[in-house]
Amino acid sequence: MPRVFTREQVERYHREGVLFPVPALSRREVERFCAGYFDLEARLGGKPSAQQLSQTHLYFRWAYDLATHPAVLDAVEAILGPNILVWTVSIFPKHARDPGYISWHQDGTYWGLSSTQVTTAWVALTDSTVENGCMRVVKGSHARPILPHVDTWAPHNLLSRGQEVQAEVREEDATDVVLRAGQMSLHHVNIIHGSNPNRTDGRRVGFAVRFITPDVSQAGERPPAVLARGRDDFHHFELLPKPPDGPIDDAIAAQAAAARRLLEALTKTPAAG
Repeated sequence: MPRVFTREQVERYHREGVLFPVPALSRREVERFCAGYFDLEARLGGKPSAQQLSQTHLYFRWAYDLATHPAVLDAVEAILGPNILVWTVSIFPKHARDPGYISWHQDGTYWGLSSTQVTTAWVALTDSTVENGCMRVVKGSHARPILPHVDTWAPHNLLSRGQEVQAEVREEDATDVVLRAGQMSLHHVNIIHGSNPNRTDGRRVGFAVRFITPDVSQAGERPPAVLARGRDDFHHFELLPKPPDGPIDDAIAAQAAAARRLLEALTKTPAAG
């Protein structure tokens, strides 16, 4: 196992449900991945929706390379072990003075996964601060049972249906996950988390990769995944045979079709993400 964390850090992750800041990318790598994202953003009209930015690692090489970056995988391996799948990827941009926010919620409520052998690596492509709407978590909340959620459909909520946990979250219980560009955090699938709007004149961009172990399965059809490290002896997912390498216009069209299918599936299920 890569020695990227001390035993105390691994124990803290399991105890608190979050670990940060974790070094991940060099300055040059941040520039490369930002260039890839900003080019895609411009081609999608400047302010793409969450659906337009889902599963980018299956269609764009820069996103695949970021999702499978060795430093990211080394950190994930320290938490999940040597066999790792990339399950999903989401990009969370907040533009200057963006009213968009993410309500308090637990991912495990609506992802339909069979196990909590799941961790999310949230990679900061820009600085992520209190002022520009960094992620916030309630440490230790992953140890509680899954709590009831309600779909609010709030207009500025960045979640697909405005999912919100039905429990009071006190301000003093919230921890701001402040990251510099190139750093990342890891958080547990059941931790209560959310974020505030961006109140600055700059933008904030986060690249979130959801990792699972191969024994985890997902309710419903056999979705795509990437074997990022190790081996898959369970075959619950359709593995991507090779990194994406097609023309960007073809990739955008393919991703858009997949995003439409995903949105249709999410709106037909009792809970969505």
